[in-house]
Amino acid sequence: MSQLRPTKSGLFVCTAICIFVFLYLRNPTPEEPEEEPSYPVVVECGFYPDELCSALFEGKAAAPQIAKFCKNPHRSEILAHLHAPGNCSRISEGLRFITRPLSAEEGNFSLAYIITIHKELALFVRLLRAIYVPQNVYCIHVDEKALKKYKTAVQTLVNCFENIFISSKVASAGFTRLHADINCMKDLVHSKFQWNYVVNLCGQDFPIKTNKEIIYYLRSKWNGKNITPGVIQPPSAKSSTNQSFSRFTPETNIYVSPNKRFKEEPPHNLTIYFGSAYYVLTRKFVEFVLTDIRAKDLLRWCKDVHSPERHYWVTLNRVKDAPGATPNAGWEGHVHAIKWKHEEGNAHDGCKGRYDQDTCVYGPGDLPWIIQTPSLFAHKFESSTDPLAVTCLERRHRLKVLRQADTPADPRWHFHQNTHFNMKLNH
Repeated sequence: MSQLRPTKSGLFVCTAICIFVFLYLRNPTPEEPEEEPSYPVVVECGFYPDELCSALFEGKAAAPQIAKFCKNPHRSEILAHLHAPGNCSRISEGLRFITRPLSAEEGNFSLAYIITIHKELALFVRLLRAIYVPQNVYCIHVDEKALKKYKTAVQTLVNCFENIFISSKVASAGFTRLHADINCMKDLVHSKFQWNYVVNLCGQDFPIKTNKEIIYYLRSKWNGKNITPGVIQPPSAKSSTNQSFSRFTPETNIYVSPNKRFKEEPPHNLTIYFGSAYYVLTRKFVEFVLTDIRAKDLLRWCKDVHSPERHYWVTLNRVKDAPGATPNAGWEGHVHAIKWKHEEGNAHDGCKGRYDQDTCVYGPGDLPWIIQTPSLFAHKFESSTDPLAVTCLERRHRLKVLRQADTPADPRWHFHQNTHFNMKLNH
């Protein structure tokens, strides 16, 4: 932010707005006595983040407009911990990572995470500390196009945790997402950590459900099955895989490269499905993917397919003898909440942030919709453009995590309370 010298009139306007906003958000009832303000650390224009977050989650009409006056009070603090010299205990405590299992159920059920990143360092740290517990394991794939300073900061953080590591192999350009996941899977199955399911994320995701809620969902609804939402490719689009020229079919995302030869049929007579790039997979299925000849041949075939990660996982999970397969599944499995532009008016009421191509980058006004979805995670956020959306979601998530814990919480796991009022949780 530019350091501009404010004028007296500008200060007067800002002060007037702040007083109005503060009174609006607190909205005290006449019966309640006035409390002496504690004057905590506040964000720009003087309003309290937890009170503003509560207004946003409740969908108060003026809250999204008010939120535009806020800036992110935590981003510089996060980056300072990563770039400043110091020991690992200082980093772990300063960033408020949870350092022991919060229940016996969670301690006996471990998840593996694959996270692909290349930008938004502070947002990645927030995501990681939200999903971090010591019994889980995390493979981080840093894209080769990431800046050197970014890579160094990630390495500094990773070095402080035994169960977090950077992928041993960087995926090549043009085939990045699918190969990044497979490279991490190879590292995960050969690591000393035992895990039950693997979940893939990107650095612009954020959890809606807690670790405890995710485990309950997997055990109660899926019970050893894989989650790969998707459907069979429409018959009318199948011909697009047999063309000898470039062709893109939006309804299937099939792409054929101009290689002056006909695209061969899928190996082993596999039926190609189209679905989400996000998944939740059992360990046995991952081992199947890494060793089965059909999976290996399909991976080679996918080199000529646009967005192969949207075909690969869902296709293999429909193979009947694959571990944990769901041959008859469709779009079942609430993994990620995404506002697609073409679904506006049907699946959602529109993007309150901004659309990046066909995907909504969430703004504060999207929070009521996000917390009401049954999904485990939400995509996508940008802390540089709408910092308050992820700030509020993070504070809500941490409060839920600590309230669900069966063991006493370490005071260092609490975020700083920026108000004397407790933030309301919507369940």
